[in-house]
Amino acid sequence: MSGDSAGQLLGADGPFAARHPGFVARAAQQQMADAVEQALEERQALIVEAGTGTGKTYAYLTPALRSGVRVVVSTGTKNLQDQLFFRDLPRVREALAVPARVSLLKGRANYLCLYRLNKALVDPRTRVRRERLTAVQEWSLRTQAGDVAEMGASAPDDALLGLVTSTADNCLGAKCPDFAACHVVKARRAAQAADLVVVNHHLLLADFRLKEQGFGVLPGADAVIVDEAHQLPELAAQFFGERVSTRQMHDLVRDAAAELQAFGDMGGLAQELDGLAKAAAELERPFAAIGGRVTLRAFGGQAGAASALGASRTALESCAAALKSFAERSAGLENCALRAADLSARLERIAAGEEAGQVRWAEALGRGGSLHCAPVEPTEDFRRFMGAHPGAWVFTSATLAAGEDFSHFSRTLGLDQAATLRLDSPFDFRRQARLYLPRGLPDPNDPAYADAVADMLDPLIRASGGGAFVLCTSHRALLRIAARLRTLPYPLLAQGEDAKAALVERFAAAGNGVLVATSSFWEGVDVKGQALRLVAIDRLPFGQQNDPVFEARLQAVRERGGNPFSEVQLPRAITTLRQGVGRLIRDGADRGLVVLCDPRVRGKGYGRRVLASLPPMPLLDDAQAACAWLAGLETAA
Repeated sequence: MSGDSAGQLLGADGPFAARHPGFVARAAQQQMADAVEQALEERQALIVEAGTGTGKTYAYLTPALRSGVRVVVSTGTKNLQDQLFFRDLPRVREALAVPARVSLLKGRANYLCLYRLNKALVDPRTRVRRERLTAVQEWSLRTQAGDVAEMGASAPDDALLGLVTSTADNCLGAKCPDFAACHVVKARRAAQAADLVVVNHHLLLADFRLKEQGFGVLPGADAVIVDEAHQLPELAAQFFGERVSTRQMHDLVRDAAAELQAFGDMGGLAQELDGLAKAAAELERPFAAIGGRVTLRAFGGQAGAASALGASRTALESCAAALKSFAERSAGLENCALRAADLSARLERIAAGEEAGQVRWAEALGRGGSLHCAPVEPTEDFRRFMGAHPGAWVFTSATLAAGEDFSHFSRTLGLDQAATLRLDSPFDFRRQARLYLPRGLPDPNDPAYADAVADMLDPLIRASGGGAFVLCTSHRALLRIAARLRTLPYPLLAQGEDAKAALVERFAAAGNGVLVATSSFWEGVDVKGQALRLVAIDRLPFGQQNDPVFEARLQAVRERGGNPFSEVQLPRAITTLRQGVGRLIRDGADRGLVVLCDPRVRGKGYGRRVLASLPPMPLLDDAQAACAWLAGLETAA
């Protein structure tokens, strides 16, 4: 076996076919495995688009595990991390019979912090959560990894998690009295000793910022493999910038106040903390009016925003000075002093004014929001990021190209010299799927467009007997379309009514449900079988108008003499559209219909480029043919 290529190992005569009943050799998977193996050996950069069903996870894990080099594998979310580590990785290791040491590493907020748990247990302000804290304490005596996911699903904004986990801001590091038993430290040590470490994109990018400060936690890797790589440009731009949120300010007040419990002579500091809490609360108010992202200049024009921002800058500066004078009293106060100084400095940089190559914006989030500045294009910063891990880099996803063109992805990250490989899905879209482009709909900018889309979809959904995803490009369209479709005799689920995972689970269990959703459901949703047989997309996803980050990128293209529509807007819309279309066929037995509602696909010149980028699905000419196809699917089931 040692003389075989990675692709041969994934062939009909390889160990996977021998050890895993039902394993089917796929030419595209073998081709990808050989390309990844070559990139690892030659320490080169490779971009691979592998269509749905290729089996890209096995295609990169196989050469990675037998390469003999240290590899970091990064994926998009914590859920995908767990799936990769607990399901896919053990199967590949077993098939290859390799002794490679593997490790799972998440961000520190995913691990129980013993110091903060003990603080919370004795803090009189947490009495209302006493029962839940006691349950966490009991679990803390049993857990080995300290991963809070072991306790079961929690809402992302569950306040309890903030009490018993740490962040980069509030961790005491080696000065913590519980450092020897720290779950984060144990996980990092395991990662540093491993041959292959599974992380997520947030941790990978955060580690780069730590490395610049001399505190990186990931092992010195010979290779980095980035799965779900289409998410990277947006995330990279955010990580290479600055951010201050009202929540960070409130957290600082909470943690500093908890440290004050042990001292009785710091009334002046308590007064400064009260001032910061009031300033943060005042800053929350203008966020309520913006609803999403706006430029920092537009945010400053909201009622009370300029004074609130000024009060926050003053309060942070005063708090930082007050905390510094008491920092020697405890490791916790020292940490709070450093945090206050850092937040103050970041807020000053964000508020400093316009700067070439930078975009500044405010974003509503929860009760408050956050203030940002970031590079318009992360190209140079990402090159420095790759320089921190010299060696092979592999970027893969089901959607990285617009047709055959990878330039939108590669140019953004400075990967102009990377090799590229595009592999079509092994699924038979000509047999399994149909595409319907309805006629007669108004222009997407017409106020009546969402209602017209819902009315057009109604008979199609009835013909299919439910089993429909309706993917919208805006929350407003979601609400209008969901309201219009509630007359259907099927369970109707709308994004926002429950957590994403719960909605998908209910949809799959119903078998005849209708799920109306927006951006976060365009990817990472996997419903196989008869439960999903119709995917409708309301309009081409050209991006949110007036989004300051997106507009700044378009302007940067204009300034260098490029065409922002052909270089940014259309390629981005195509890759996002392909993510949405990819929800339909997830298995060789799946069958269904894609409805692309936007009349611009037929009426605009770029429509041909859009259609050419989609899987080769036969086109249905009219509603009658579409209904007949859908009715046939229900009959066949």
